[in-house]
Amino acid sequence: MKLTRDGDAFLARLTPRQASAMYEALSYLSERDSGDTELTLLVGAGREAVDALVARLAGRHTESRDFRLTLAELHMAHSALTAAPAMFVERGGLFAEEPFHIRFGFYRENFHALAFAVVRAVAEA
Repeated sequence: MKLTRDGDAFLARLTPRQASAMYEALSYLSERDSGDTELTLLVGAGREAVDALVARLAGRHTESRDFRLTLAELHMAHSALTAAPAMFVERGGLFAEEPFHIRFGFYRENFHALAFAVVRAVAEA
């Protein structure tokens, strides 16, 4: 992931898989039957802001694309990538790998790697 500063925001060059992972994590958390307070706790923003970012990330991307993202939007994406896997922890503390993969089309490690890449890219921008 490559980020460059653009005034008060960042230009993020996202691969199709990166955009898809962010979209899937954010849309999953936004679509859960929970209130705005829980969503704000999970990603640092309410449903309106999350849904606006989901709409920007939506679509079938076939090549890398630049997205202008604020720090708050990067925070939402990072938080969603780290929070979504936690929703698949079953009783007894075991992670439900197969349901997670079926729902997202990614493995938990993919989400964690992308979340770390976001942090690293912001630090280097």
